[in-house]
Amino acid sequence: MNIYFACSITGGRELESFYREFVAALEADRHIIPTSHLAQSEAMDGERRLSPHDVYERDVKWIRECDALIAEVGVPSHGVGYEIAYALNARKPVLCIAHQERRVSKMITGNPEVEMKTYSTLEEAIAHARIFLDRL
Repeated sequence: MNIYFACSITGGRELESFYREFVAALEADRHIIPTSHLAQSEAMDGERRLSPHDVYERDVKWIRECDALIAEVGVPSHGVGYEIAYALNARKPVLCIAHQERRVSKMITGNPEVEMKTYSTLEEAIAHARIFLDRL
């Protein structure tokens, strides 16, 4: 399945190791994740080389082509919020995950079109994603 993984880039990278391991688990399950490079430490360097317009065009193309969007929403990010809204508008299934100790906007948690799950461990987050993807 083609999965758009959304995560914070400029909003903060404190969950970078989580992003990397989460994406690796989905790729090990044979999912295609065009945004997998965003989970890597070098993401900021690569993104700086692109113009804002190029990032926008690339990312909305990937969202249009994906089967579903999974977003880690524990780190506030304008871009992730926009990507979620764009995916919903494109009628894509959306799963949002966040560590149970993180606060998440009520615009996400209150949206009936978004599946919202909290996790306490990486393994629990991966399990939520697998269950979500198995239902599609």
